[in-house]
Amino acid sequence: MIQSVAVIGTGVIGTGWALRCLASGRRVEAFDPSPNFKARLADEIHRLWPVLEKRGLAEHADPTQIRYHDSIAGACAHADFVQESAPEELTIKQALHAEIDDACSPEIIIASSSSGLLPSQIQSVCAHPERMLIGHPFNPVYLLPLVEVVGGEGTQAKALDVASDFYQQLGMRPLRVRNEIEGYLSDRLQEALWREALHLVNDGIATTQELDDAITYGPGLRWAMMGTCLTFHLAGGQGGMRHMLEQFGPALKLPWTKLEAPELSETLIDQMVAGTAAQAGTKSIADLETMRDECLIEIMAVVEKYRSAGL
Repeated sequence: MIQSVAVIGTGVIGTGWALRCLASGRRVEAFDPSPNFKARLADEIHRLWPVLEKRGLAEHADPTQIRYHDSIAGACAHADFVQESAPEELTIKQALHAEIDDACSPEIIIASSSSGLLPSQIQSVCAHPERMLIGHPFNPVYLLPLVEVVGGEGTQAKALDVASDFYQQLGMRPLRVRNEIEGYLSDRLQEALWREALHLVNDGIATTQELDDAITYGPGLRWAMMGTCLTFHLAGGQGGMRHMLEQFGPALKLPWTKLEAPELSETLIDQMVAGTAAQAGTKSIADLETMRDECLIEIMAVVEKYRSAGL
């Protein structure tokens, strides 16, 4: 039974992992090289705990069951599972995993929160690559259930099974990515949409507000329940996916999208910054996070209601 989790790196993602683990009744052993990470993480746990109370806590959940360490070895010494959430740079990840690998006994699973790096490359520096894998969550980690589980060339199937089971115990929905690929599944889909959004702003076609409206009031509502493929299955009427592809397939030949990203010029950066600043208005990041979390709790409750009916 995994009861103690080492959280290595306590930025937005690492903080989310700490909160989710604490909410599930686990203990957290935290480490971050930032000199003020203890105060920052403690403040975030205090600020966000009421959100988790609304979502629902395990019987023995306790926000004080966390210890702050000044070394990786200290954080890993009493951990049953390690979740690394360092910056998304291969050399940083490799150096950290070599150190984590050395600090943990061989049976401890070591997961990375990487959003796109290949686990084979990260584990190549480890003495025990068989227990290293990707556990890629989605922000806010303390609420969103999806976690992509990806193994590398050296990862043993048992490690993937143990990690998937553990994530499920945290109330998450582990998605096993069967083939190792950069960006995994969800981020590759998000990246395609993001690149098209950048083109539309760069070409003066739409503002960031208009593009967000185009998703949140339309397909985004359907995607929350059915995703892209099942949504298009319904678009085919009684003929389902086959009829949809026969009817709309020819449009795939039309120049509707630009898959390559545009040049990220200073002008485009300024447009994206100005557009999202206008959308945020007087609301701070914390204000927007609170609105997002409240909305997500209600949306997830509604989706779960219908999924429980058999979808």
